[in-house]
Amino acid sequence: MITAHSLLSPFFKFVSLFVFIFLLSCTSKTPEGIDTSAVSNSSSAEGKTSDVPDIKFDEEEFDFGKIIQGEKVSHSFFFRNTGTKNLIISSASGSCGCTVPEWPKEPILPGQSNKIEVIFSSEGKSGYQEKTITVVTNCEPSTRVIRIKCEIIVAETAR
Repeated sequence: MITAHSLLSPFFKFVSLFVFIFLLSCTSKTPEGIDTSAVSNSSSAEGKTSDVPDIKFDEEEFDFGKIIQGEKVSHSFFFRNTGTKNLIISSASGSCGCTVPEWPKEPILPGQSNKIEVIFSSEGKSGYQEKTITVVTNCEPSTRVIRIKCEIIVAETAR
């Protein structure tokens, strides 16, 4: 007669063996006689990999202040590649169609600076506005968000 206990016993043996092998493989022992002093850790104190580009913006938010409805305004977000590899911006997108970013399409070498130009159209908008621009790069993390904001004043029409 086959019992539930007899069917589960091989399963538990298999699972136990698998867990034992997994735990054994997770140990980080170094074989004796191997010099590990020449091996460098590629991560800095912040946990970032040092062999990558890194984008640093001079500012990540800009306030246009008060603008008149219908105005188009623009602002340049300057940045520098502070990493050790070429920085590539694969895309930059506004949170709505009224916010249009223009970014460099060529690689930015380590130490070089450049800019992302953001054009905002206030047509049909009023009151406080805050828009985001998502920048996708080959950095770690790969996305960065910059912001613009303003207060749109509706001009009174002449009677």
